[in-house]
Amino acid sequence: MILIFGGVYQGKLEYAIGRFGLTEEDITLCADENATCPTGRKVIGDIEKWILALIKDDKNVLEETEQFINKNRDTIVICTDISCGIVPIDPIMRKWREEVGKFLGLLATNSDEVIRLYCGIPTILKQGI
Repeated sequence: MILIFGGVYQGKLEYAIGRFGLTEEDITLCADENATCPTGRKVIGDIEKWILALIKDDKNVLEETEQFINKNRDTIVICTDISCGIVPIDPIMRKWREEVGKFLGLLATNSDEVIRLYCGIPTILKQGI
């Protein structure tokens, strides 16, 4: 698994397309109304929206994350890091922020490569042997 993360509008998807030579058919983007575990494409983007869907459906995010990792070992995962900054007042948004942070930690641990994009510039934090 390859994890690409960073803030909103930092060029994560564009970087993945350029580096890995991807096409639109290779990419699936998550939506916050779909709590089904995304699988089946080379790239799964907007994964933080899937986490929000899990929370809204009152599903166990840790269990779902573990299943996601097991089903997507050969996938490029793109996530907007929403776990930094001001803590939201709304309980669901606060829980979403916390769960995305935990999710990124678990994915990073289980990924072969971890790349952070900031201002369109990739920083490789972890690279497989």
